[in-house]
Amino acid sequence: MLMRKASVTRTTKETDITVDLLLDGGGTDIQTGIGFFDHMLTALAVHADFGLRVRCGGDLHVDNHHSVEDCGIVLGQAFARALGDKSGIARYGFAAIPMDESLAQAAVDVSGRPFLVFQACFSQSNAGNFELCLCDEFFRAFAVNAGITLHLLLCYGANGHHEAEALFKACAHALKAAVRPQDGVLSTKGMLDAGR
Repeated sequence: MLMRKASVTRTTKETDITVDLLLDGGGTDIQTGIGFFDHMLTALAVHADFGLRVRCGGDLHVDNHHSVEDCGIVLGQAFARALGDKSGIARYGFAAIPMDESLAQAAVDVSGRPFLVFQACFSQSNAGNFELCLCDEFFRAFAVNAGITLHLLLCYGANGHHEAEALFKACAHALKAAVRPQDGVLSTKGMLDAGR
């Protein structure tokens, strides 16, 4: 089997980001300048069994928004490139992940049709210096640029750190299932693309 991997660099006036992604395993090396976000991306990669290296220089003197959203853009682009025409994958994935008192669910369709449903009311506004509302921004940027349909639901919880971590880990396990190698193309059209 060919190694499914991609490297993407994106530079704007707000961020300079490089992502190296291997869908079939590898180490993690995440440096975004945002400690909690590094923790979440590491959890995503480890639980999806992805190799992931992220380097992000961003305008953190403004706030975390641009760095978090743009990391989602670049990671999504790398994911799409690593999969190519999306043939030979299971396509769908689902996971329900507990994190202590919190429970999150994720469902994904690697279809070429970008869409995000994100339903989460966090118990706190921040985890460390990370604004938890940015989880929505990250996953939206990732889903749109990866060309996937992603549904994320925080069922309940009481600790913002646990709630966010459950969402990232649920997404990871759903992605892991969806990109699992499988013969053929799981589509009545015989192909997966953005053309419905």
